[in-house]
Amino acid sequence: MGINTNQRPDPDVLLAHVQAQERRSTRGKLRIYFGASAGVGKTYAMLSAAHKLLKNGETVLVGVIETHGRDETSALLDGLDLLPLKSINYRDKTLYEFDIDAALARQPALILIDELAHSNAPGSRHPKRWQDVEELLDAGIDVFTTVNVQHLESLNDVVGGITGIRVAETMPDTIFDEADEVVLVDIPADELLARLKSGRVYKVQQAERAAKNFFRKGNLIALRELALRRTADRVEDDVQAYRVEKSINAVWKTDAALLVCIGPQANADHVVRSAARLSQQMNAEWQAIYIETPALQKLPAAVRERILKNLKLAQDLGAKTAVLTGNDIAQTIVDYAYQYNFSRIVIGRRKAVFNWRTTLAQQLAARADNLDLIEIGGESNPLASQQDARAKETKPSPTANAQPGKRRALRYVYAALASVFTAVLATPLLAVFNLVNIAMLFLLTVVLVAVRFGRGPSVLATVLGVMAFDFFFVPPRFTFAVSDLQYVMTFVVMLVVGLITGHLTAGLRYQAKVASHREARSLALYEFARDLSGYLQSEQITEATQAVIQSAFRAQATLLLPDEEGRLQLPESTVSGLDLGIAQWAFDKVEAAGISTDTLPSSPYFYLPLVAPMRTRGLLAIAPENPHWILIPEQRQQLDTFAALAAIALERVHYIEVAQGALIHMESERLRNSLLAALSHDLRTPLTSIVGISEALSTSKPELSRKQQVMTQALYAESLRMSALVANLLDMARIQSGEVKLDLQWQPLEEVIGSALRISAPQLKAHQVQTQLANDLPLVNFDAVLIERVLCNLLENAAKYTAEGSRITIKAQLLESELQVMVYDNGPGLPMGKEEAIFEKFTRGERESSKPGVGLGLAICRAIVEAHHGRIQAAKSPDGGACIAFTLPLGVPPHMPDVELMNALHKELPDNAALEK
Repeated sequence: MGINTNQRPDPDVLLAHVQAQERRSTRGKLRIYFGASAGVGKTYAMLSAAHKLLKNGETVLVGVIETHGRDETSALLDGLDLLPLKSINYRDKTLYEFDIDAALARQPALILIDELAHSNAPGSRHPKRWQDVEELLDAGIDVFTTVNVQHLESLNDVVGGITGIRVAETMPDTIFDEADEVVLVDIPADELLARLKSGRVYKVQQAERAAKNFFRKGNLIALRELALRRTADRVEDDVQAYRVEKSINAVWKTDAALLVCIGPQANADHVVRSAARLSQQMNAEWQAIYIETPALQKLPAAVRERILKNLKLAQDLGAKTAVLTGNDIAQTIVDYAYQYNFSRIVIGRRKAVFNWRTTLAQQLAARADNLDLIEIGGESNPLASQQDARAKETKPSPTANAQPGKRRALRYVYAALASVFTAVLATPLLAVFNLVNIAMLFLLTVVLVAVRFGRGPSVLATVLGVMAFDFFFVPPRFTFAVSDLQYVMTFVVMLVVGLITGHLTAGLRYQAKVASHREARSLALYEFARDLSGYLQSEQITEATQAVIQSAFRAQATLLLPDEEGRLQLPESTVSGLDLGIAQWAFDKVEAAGISTDTLPSSPYFYLPLVAPMRTRGLLAIAPENPHWILIPEQRQQLDTFAALAAIALERVHYIEVAQGALIHMESERLRNSLLAALSHDLRTPLTSIVGISEALSTSKPELSRKQQVMTQALYAESLRMSALVANLLDMARIQSGEVKLDLQWQPLEEVIGSALRISAPQLKAHQVQTQLANDLPLVNFDAVLIERVLCNLLENAAKYTAEGSRITIKAQLLESELQVMVYDNGPGLPMGKEEAIFEKFTRGERESSKPGVGLGLAICRAIVEAHHGRIQAAKSPDGGACIAFTLPLGVPPHMPDVELMNALHKELPDNAALEK
């Protein structure tokens, strides 16, 4: 059979596809003309397609086209409706961008938008052109656009590594993947270079520079390969969507993906490694699967552990893994290959045990002769066969398996007793029913035994039932002799029907058991996820996780959470046998340890890190009642899912706490700023009156006595200091609330430094002050009043925390793109570790000090400097004291007219008297 026509498509996939189609029915269609680099002809191809649609009566509007001076491209604009560009004023320049409002008002059937990854000028509705396109599509307008491979976000660093140039304009890959159609525009590298030299890509001078940098032949070949591969991936998604839409189950050999089948054999790891090398050679994706059958469920624990390790090995080597269930291994593999379009199946080579039995390869070939089958030979190392032999000879210890063996024996005893009981029950009925109905009773017994005890006991019940029917009911009775040869046929039919019925019933029993387990696992996951979604505290998550692990796996579970330094903390209740050292190692290395792992497998616990998207959030320590359950692939997968859900829930709670803390901090800051503003505003008026009154007292008539004069001057000085503190509080509140508007002007810094020195002269009179200003300081765009305030605060700080006679230096110098101003001294310096804390509000250099101030000066300085897009920081000064340095961005000063030229022009102009004559 070449094609499995009975394979039905996944209804969930079909439903998702239908819903996606419904969403797209109201949106416009997006076609992307995709190329490896500029000059391949994307815009030309887009305009040519637009002319064809125009001839067919379609309404086509050109939104924005970049011709780059190419005559061939410009010629194609003739006859097309061009949308005027929108002018935007930015930094005394006029920029022209796509006018999205005009396009939406026109509502064309199709609009052409060139260079999809373009960044719009500041002041546009959207920062990126692809966002404009998204709005057009939502409005039901079809869009044709162009993009180069280097503009895809996922490939930006790859292209940068190839060409040495990282483009700044990128777009998300989702826009490319969700486009309705992608048209690859491709030409060979030599042809593109010829076009570049002939001036058909850039002008001659630009072309020469481009040929030496980006447009090197090696770069173009590599970019072309990237574009072809990215387009192939996009087309592969289209093929899969079409197969789902049309319910096509036959395998199309358009993809080189490999489906690797892992079995219980000892050389399965060799198959996995060989498949990994093969996928690398073919540059293809691969997936590893294991089919669990009723027979394989009875394998020894060592073999099942080896299967799990091989699945983990495949996952580590880059494969996706899956555990499937079924009675027929070959048919399950074929169905999976048809469903997911795998055209190549990789299996390990294995000989048939008996000549009359077919191998797995022969079964696969018989069921799907259109699939490619790759057999991996065995290892040359003889250790593999020795390990397989040891695994087969591995017998469970009598202590471990005494109870399961006893239970299996009891099932056969119950099957035999059921056959005897049927014979005893049917004996009184012999006078009422004929032998055919009596035989039906024995068949019913076989079915009941198969349902209750499985395949083996049903076979025993079938044989014993035939023998009891012959001995007790077929004449001559109470003997195995048969008087009528027709009863021989009856015995044969009873035996065959009983065996078949028992086999089918046992198979259905197994499938029902598997389905029941799956339903139980799904229900447990659903309930666990539902409960976690409502928890807002880590303690609730810890309790729920431990409870669900204990319930689902019959194991003692302990959830360990880290402290702020990343050290796991033991719970308050003591846990016997839990090794915190192993747990910390597993947490730090993000690797499982303990049972069934390569790290301390003799430990009674299984240590599983809780890995969330951002970081590892904790560790789950599990002590199972039966250590072998963790070796079962389905159990381990379910445990990993529980761990992932718990980790995500812990991360969600963490960020909820962070958000709540930030909200509380913001609210407290807002309230404090409001309080400061209110108090400062209300205190300013009486303080101003006190300053005025104290100043008037010193000049009042008659003159005050000497003692009164001293008291008046002290009152005046303290009122001035209090007024300055209130002004600082008010300024801090205004800056925090955003009420301060910068009066930016291009001006020399030297004048502001001189003004700040004059204002701070009273505080600096007992210190040595020197300036070191570079001779080539340019004009800088800043608010002179606020920067003067910064300098005054820094000078006052330096004078306050240094002894009399200390030296204070103001230094200004040019950096690469900034102007740096430093105020430093030779005093005691900053407290160790306080370099950043001193810029916080209400923080002082000395916690308990007689020096005046409330710790707002440096906080105001930081707010002002950062409002100018500068930086301020504290460090040790060159003189050994404290140094506060801030920077201001240089920018480009406006062009100043030439003074000599203006004077010459003025001399050439006639004066007013000459004009009057």
